Amino acid sequence: MARATGVAGQIATAPCANAPRSSRATRLGALRGWVVPAVLLALLETVVRLGWIPGYLMPAPSELARSMWELAEGPLWEHILASTLRVLSGFAIGASLALLLGSAVGISQRLEAFLDPTFQALRAVPGLAWVPLLLIWLGIDETSKVTLIAIGSFFPVYMNLVAGIRNVDRKLVELGELYRLSRRQQIRRIFVPAAQPYLFTGLRNGLSMAWLCVVAAELLAATEGIGYLLTDGRETSRPDLVLVAIITLAVMGKLSDSLLKRLEQRTLRWRDNFTGGES
Repeated sequence: MARATGVAGQIATAPCANAPRSSRATRLGALRGWVVPAVLLALLETVVRLGWIPGYLMPAPSELARSMWELAEGPLWEHILASTLRVLSGFAIGASLALLLGSAVGISQRLEAFLDPTFQALRAVPGLAWVPLLLIWLGIDETSKVTLIAIGSFFPVYMNLVAGIRNVDRKLVELGELYRLSRRQQIRRIFVPAAQPYLFTGLRNGLSMAWLCVVAAELLAATEGIGYLLTDGRETSRPDLVLVAIITLAVMGKLSDSLLKRLEQRTLRWRDNFTGGES
């Protein structure tokens, strides 16, 4: 008994593995993320300068920086703004519908039987397959582009929310029934809060899919946007434009995901979960 108490005391007094790291450790962790890109850029610069890869196929990073600087003084910001507005509009529509329908399907087996098979079948349809139909129905204006983005961002949010609701502790549901909460109150006060970790995972995946879909929409019918910049680079045989567009997409996708991740951390700061070891 004394031995058990001693072990329990050691566990209780041991430092928590999930204790917040110092600001210095946080900054060090952020700097580590730049190691791989820096090494790749230095390696690519060396390979191109040595002539191992033709410059007309793969421009050196220094040439890409010059091209990006020239575009930044011209239309680059207009392309970024156009694509960002489309992504935000489509993502807002798709995520809102997924939140509504995912909550309903997650708590009702009857609705799941009616709706989920159709959603699963539509989920298997590639995003590009919707483009011809949307162009026929909605034309080449903004409506078709936003609709395509909404379709692409709907399914990740829907899938994760349904999975999160189905993983809610049954005791919480029974407690809500004991307090005679209505179905709407159960969704708002039990299911959605308990499923928030899954929901944020779905939102981040849906936002990534939104950036993928905006490129598909702008490649086919657009006069501005990052996807249009890709098309322009292909038609003028300028790989630097194509690479600048790809880098811009990567930066915008990472920036938007980081903002959503920061919101997730603030919203779910009550969790005492494992955050990964240092090794």
